[in-house]
Amino acid sequence: MNAVLTFDVNGIGHCLHTDAIPLQSLGTLEVHRATTIEFNASTQQWEVKDAEGLTLHSNPSRSCCLAWEIERFNQ
Repeated sequence: MNAVLTFDVNGIGHCLHTDAIPLQSLGTLEVHRATTIEFNASTQQWEVKDAEGLTLHSNPSRSCCLAWEIERFNQ
């Protein structure tokens, strides 16, 4: 996985958290989850959901859901 750190016009950095970049060395962090990954017992699948609870992706494998999250949001 390649770590991607981008900055907006106001100098605010955005990225998926990773230990590959020592983010604390940049200053005080404010962390917000882009998604949640939860197991749905009725479908027997892991689901990636956005902040509103909308299912963005599902798969029987949690690792696949994590990989999808990284691919989707690490641009």
